[in-house]
Amino acid sequence: MVIASTQKVSSPVAPPSDSRERVSQGFKGLQDRICQKLAEVDGVGQFMEDQWTRPDGGGGRSRVMKQGDVFEQGGVNFSEVWGDRLPPSILMQRPEAEGHGFYATGTSMVLHPRNPYVPTVHLNYRYFEAGPVWWFGGGIDLTPYYPFEEDVVQFHRTLKEACDRNHPEYYNTFKLWCDEYFYLKHRQETRGVGGVFFDYQDGTGELYRGPKPEGPAAQHSKQVGQPAQRNWEDLFKFAIDCGDAFLPSYIPIVEKRRNTEYGEHQRNFQLYRRGRYVEFNLVYDRGTIFGLQTNGRTESILMSLPPMVRWEYSYAPESGTPEAKLYDTFLKPQDWVNWDA
Repeated sequence: MVIASTQKVSSPVAPPSDSRERVSQGFKGLQDRICQKLAEVDGVGQFMEDQWTRPDGGGGRSRVMKQGDVFEQGGVNFSEVWGDRLPPSILMQRPEAEGHGFYATGTSMVLHPRNPYVPTVHLNYRYFEAGPVWWFGGGIDLTPYYPFEEDVVQFHRTLKEACDRNHPEYYNTFKLWCDEYFYLKHRQETRGVGGVFFDYQDGTGELYRGPKPEGPAAQHSKQVGQPAQRNWEDLFKFAIDCGDAFLPSYIPIVEKRRNTEYGEHQRNFQLYRRGRYVEFNLVYDRGTIFGLQTNGRTESILMSLPPMVRWEYSYAPESGTPEAKLYDTFLKPQDWVNWDA
């Protein structure tokens, strides 16, 4: 289904006068809901909150769980920062924002479970504003170690339901964009089984606003055409809806797999695959780069890194093993919503 306007829109509709207050409260509420449920599900671990301030303007509250029953380590952060000087990573993408003060806020989360049969998961939804320039961005992706088709299908279908409530082409476009974004170029493999990812959404232009004009996401976006203009309210609702889709997409997987028995072999493979997570977050992750360039709190920025990890020289999984299936099937983009095992 294509919903497109016939008139080209060159500039976004201005955000409401209370945009910063509303988006701040919205992302704080998302953090609260996620932390409350995760603590309930874990049953042992509790989130420790650390409130911090940024010398150049702003601050946040970091909540970290360590040594839980389910989660070996996990964090759910909220931050809002502002200042006069835009970081280079923003000016490269949106040079028209130069000369304006900026405001950026968002909620981010990474969970590293103890059991190798429970996937790692990442979430980040954010908002940026600088003079006439504003946008929403973010996404969620799942990184299994020993994946199960039914878990991945359930995860993607839940995300699609949330996207479809807002626009019929959001999931189809942003799923492809996620496959593109969470990709380790130097390994030529995806980080996991994807989810959804979007950026620079201000209600104008085509849905895909990424760096690969010939990629699958861009090609699909061109086929969709330019959607009817969406305003700030539409995109704010979409970001919160996606954030709230996390718990129903992930918690059923945790409950199903948390007590699966595992041994040293599975644990070592989990630690090895966590190395890929470290590589992506330190080399490619846009949030990490933005946080470091804006003099954010280093401990909160690097909260996404796992507590334990290992590297192994020239590892290759043995043919016919679950580890090989991860590489052969799950680390390649798939149409998970329509998956037929």
